[in-house]
Amino acid sequence: MTTETRQATHMRPTARMVFVDADACPVREEVIRVALRHGIAVRFVANQYLRLPDHPLLLMHLVGDGFDAADDAIIAGLVAGDTVVTGDILLAERALKSGAQVISPKGDAYTMDTIGAQVATRALLADLRAGLPQEGAVSGPRPFAKADRSRFLERFDLMLRRAK
Repeated sequence: MTTETRQATHMRPTARMVFVDADACPVREEVIRVALRHGIAVRFVANQYLRLPDHPLLLMHLVGDGFDAADDAIIAGLVAGDTVVTGDILLAERALKSGAQVISPKGDAYTMDTIGAQVATRALLADLRAGLPQEGAVSGPRPFAKADRSRFLERFDLMLRRAK
């Protein structure tokens, strides 16, 4: 595994890459397994060190604790055709505008056709949560389940195969 402590967008072991918003990503192992099977490099971007298998196609990009530091590093390294794994809708929107394909850890693909509604829904729910007393608060997303992992594996593999 290679550790990067600076933004080195010129270092691309493969033409296409997968970028993982890795701090809270529950499918890191699945990303590694599928991407390596396709021979595609993976850059894990996080604000804390992650232990990764020793492989030349696996890169660790350590960022500071600044607001959106990981998001900004991901966007800075993207080229059209790359893939981003994130549950962050605002990062997904930025990545789509950069020409990347985006998938959530639950296996939901974000597209330019759907991202606007997803961003609006996110904003609406944030406003609702802010205005309600704690006992009546609107809950967040459902917990990550085994079915989500299976759906991610299937759809991520399909996404990488279609992008070849």
